[in-house]
Amino acid sequence: MMRAPSGRGGGNAGSALEDALDLQNTLRTYRRFAGSYDVVFGPLFHPGRKAAVRLANDRPGQRILEVGVGTGLSLPYYRGDARVVGIDVSAEMLTKARDRVRRMGLAQVEAILEMDAEATSFADDAFDAAIALYVASVVPSPARMAAEIRRVVRPGGTIVIVNHFTSANPVMRWLERRLAHFADKVGFHADFPLDRFLRDSGLAVREVRRSNLFGYWKLLRCVNEK
Repeated sequence: MMRAPSGRGGGNAGSALEDALDLQNTLRTYRRFAGSYDVVFGPLFHPGRKAAVRLANDRPGQRILEVGVGTGLSLPYYRGDARVVGIDVSAEMLTKARDRVRRMGLAQVEAILEMDAEATSFADDAFDAAIALYVASVVPSPARMAAEIRRVVRPGGTIVIVNHFTSANPVMRWLERRLAHFADKVGFHADFPLDRFLRDSGLAVREVRRSNLFGYWKLLRCVNEK
């Protein structure tokens, strides 16, 4: 989960208020989930985590950003020679991630930071690659999140997104549209079309593959074209 107040000035006041309300709902949801997240969402999402890390962390000595690091379930999968920076907004989740790093002695983790995915403090081209696991449908503006990832990843770097997108199955699509009315309760936007995300994000997608149980989730392998 990955959104925090950015402190940006200007813009549309109504939009800023909607973002703030969305943030508070999401924070409450993930505060409730923090204690049980690893049990409920751990094994189910492991295939997507492993595949994303394998694609992004394919060379020695890379500096990699993980957006929405949560409790750090993906951190053990990075190469020992990587330098991983994980960011998230949930203090409860980050506490668990830092505990995991200490407990497992994950020397490849450079930092675990509380930070806004839509307005990070990193310099341009600060990372060789980035991954965003199960967060694109959580943030208030997926397009802003994608733009920020593109800014901080060097040209030609790998960006991997794993997320659920609106199903082509009519029954599942009907259910997703019903769940969309309860986004503030479930913590994500169930009705999340892939074509709209690709259009708004500006990501240069090289591969789309099915992921996790029944292939309901999708993995997007992208190259950062600037």
